[in-house]
Amino acid sequence: MESTFDHVMIRVEDLEESLDWYQTHLNYEEKGRWEADTFTNVFLGPEDVHEAGALLELTYNHDDRTYETGDAWGHIAVRVPEDALQESYDELMEGGVEDYRDPESCGNRYAFVKDPDGHEVEIVKRDYGAKWSLDHTMIRVEDADEALGYWTRKFEFGEARDRWEADTFANYFVAPEDAPKEAMKLELTYNYDGRSYEMGDAWGHLALEVDDLDDAWEQLMVREAADYRDPESCDDRYAFTKDQDGHEVELVTED
Repeated sequence: MESTFDHVMIRVEDLEESLDWYQTHLNYEEKGRWEADTFTNVFLGPEDVHEAGALLELTYNHDDRTYETGDAWGHIAVRVPEDALQESYDELMEGGVEDYRDPESCGNRYAFVKDPDGHEVEIVKRDYGAKWSLDHTMIRVEDADEALGYWTRKFEFGEARDRWEADTFANYFVAPEDAPKEAMKLELTYNYDGRSYEMGDAWGHLALEVDDLDDAWEQLMVREAADYRDPESCDDRYAFTKDQDGHEVELVTED
């Protein structure tokens, strides 16, 4: 199954505030919008995002509901040039972003800020991709072997492209086999202490673009993926399955 990450969705409580934050501080521009009777979806990304790059989807429900973040959802990570981590963080601070985890506190390897809803945004150094483009999305998993097996078997992802195994946790970065480096990766974080996680509802889903929706869905069913929302139930425009921990995975096709 050929695929690439298309977008990552998070829910926000004030759409205009969130749009202003991402457009002002990360220089994102609106790439698409879907206005429904009860909710609005807005897709954002840098002006020069790579053709295989993923977008950020903000979902706003019109009933003014509030959300719980949960701890199964980790963060999104955005890129800055290799020599511009401190400069980029200072730029955010000067623009009024709250100081959360500065480069020095992270060994000058990365940094973190939070958006208006408390979603964590990691800043990582890369020598490729547009500034502020999505580098990876991190989710927490309860069994590393099951999680790695899920993405390998269900979606034909390659072996972990990168891994960091510490004394108490491990991070595994996975992506479709032939995805360009500018494409978004998925970071699976596994803590060794056997903890479980709450999903929350502020975290939405990952989305993969596939060539043929029905064929991809049929392959997933053969591979015993969760039959959550099949193409027919979604008017044959998209579909949803879930991973072993309950993280939602959407399938979409090119518009």
